[in-house]
Amino acid sequence: MVFPTVEVFDVSLPLSEQLAIWPGDPKLSRTLASSIARGDIANVSHLDLGAHTGTHVDAPFHFVDSMSGIDQLPLDALIGPCLVVEANPPGTELRPQDLPETEHRRILFKTRNSARWASSPSEFDRDFVGVGLELAVRLVQRQVLLVGVDYLSVEPFDAPRPHPVHVTLLEARIVVVEGLDLSRVEPGEYELFCLPLKLVGSDGAPARTVLVRRSTP
Repeated sequence: MVFPTVEVFDVSLPLSEQLAIWPGDPKLSRTLASSIARGDIANVSHLDLGAHTGTHVDAPFHFVDSMSGIDQLPLDALIGPCLVVEANPPGTELRPQDLPETEHRRILFKTRNSARWASSPSEFDRDFVGVGLELAVRLVQRQVLLVGVDYLSVEPFDAPRPHPVHVTLLEARIVVVEGLDLSRVEPGEYELFCLPLKLVGSDGAPARTVLVRRSTP
């Protein structure tokens, strides 16, 4: 019997107080509410962080006040086959031509952003690559279930208000995953497992996210 080779890639950002955050978002902090060193029976951490810290998922409620929170996202959109697409446009917007013809309904975009997580994870970079509005419309037309990007927002930093890319995707109930680190992942097909914290009514939540690739020797 021949067993397939299984490779697991953790594409989540490590959460620490040094990790870059979106300007104005709450900084992450972790303190010990109880400590063995102080004579307590166990170490118990107290966490203070924003819902969009590190690798996270946006709920429709994030930009559409009448829509659902993170706890209502369908698990079958967050788990399943996906395609990692490598694209490096000349500017900061991913364009329709950066989306290949594919039947995959979960798309993760690997751009030059991913290299920044290795070189300067604590510094917020306003020149990151994000999804342009034309591509967002194309993703809706393709009936994509999920789109993931390798920086802290799905649309570029200088996007006009009221953030049309977010609104376009979330109104179409496309799951948005932000803050992926795809630097160690080659383009291609994988199984995606992305599970945000089940925070009732929240506009988003951090998510441990992994990609799995199986191959037969």
